[in-house]
Amino acid sequence: MSQTTPPSAAPFPGRFSVSAGAAARISEIISQQADPSGLALRVAVLAGGCNGFQYQFKLDSERAADDVVIEQDGATVLVDPVSLDLLEGAQLEFVDKLMGAHFTVSNPNAASSCGCGTSFSLA
Repeated sequence: MSQTTPPSAAPFPGRFSVSAGAAARISEIISQQADPSGLALRVAVLAGGCNGFQYQFKLDSERAADDVVIEQDGATVLVDPVSLDLLEGAQLEFVDKLMGAHFTVSNPNAASSCGCGTSFSLA
């Protein structure tokens, strides 16, 4: 079942959300693609990484029937239900610092994470 958060609306309480900065960067990246129609950023949690789980970010034009669709300020983010369980209460952010720019997830479920922020472990 697909759930859609209306653009600029508050996220579902306790659900995964997208910051304004991340939404702006997603829109910018997608607009630079040769064929941006139907593209969204897919956020997934995979087994692996240095802490047990790792985040995956990729552009995707295919939506599964059970994907959760989050729309924020013109950007679309797709999350599968299994990943969504591990992202409960988390927020996708875009960080632009001296050492580089990247997407990161502020995840209250993570007991620890690696220095680059792409992998985490649960308590």
